[in-house]
Amino acid sequence: MKPDARDADRYIKNLIRAGESQQLDFKFEISDAKKMARTFSAFANTKGGKLLIGVKDNGRISGVRSEEEAYMAESAAHVFCKPSIKYGLKKWIVEGKPILEIEIPMSNMRPHYARDESGEWTAYLRVLDQNIRANRIMVNVWKNESRQQGVLINLGREEKVLVDFLSENDHITLSKFIKIARTGRFQAEEILVNLILTRVLVMDVTERAVFYRLNPANAQGVV
Repeated sequence: MKPDARDADRYIKNLIRAGESQQLDFKFEISDAKKMARTFSAFANTKGGKLLIGVKDNGRISGVRSEEEAYMAESAAHVFCKPSIKYGLKKWIVEGKPILEIEIPMSNMRPHYARDESGEWTAYLRVLDQNIRANRIMVNVWKNESRQQGVLINLGREEKVLVDFLSENDHITLSKFIKIARTGRFQAEEILVNLILTRVLVMDVTERAVFYRLNPANAQGVV
């Protein structure tokens, strides 16, 4: 059953009051399908999310100006993202103004890439209310996450150096790992990917840096 005007008003305004977050983004308009594709990529690669089109960053309702917004969303999802991204679209009338709600579920086909102005394809993830470029480690984890995950692995020299360090420190960066293990960047990245896939490590991404730490739920399985 289609919600009445009061239900629509209450629903959208409750979302707006919650504010922008990891799973909610406000857009005054869709003026650039390429830029919008970054948000589609970030939501699909992370935990999914919703876009409210016709809402300013401060939460003020402006409304969408034309049907072109819906076509731009379709272009963002299917032309400027690969693989293309499935999404749901609803139109609401709030304060007499049309609002588009675009819902993007977390994907089981990660990573999804967005094409930028130079034609380069880049994968994004959502951190708080920002779309962050995914590093090669995260991309490779996504590519291989369907691999069977175990709880017991054998460690080589570099892995033991890493685990010993993390047994005494909360976290480590890629550059720090390269330095203490005296290894190359490619090998260090491969080790981190494997340890994340086997749940020995977890990856924490912030707006400024990426950290790796022992997974307390599985650290006892390391030998």
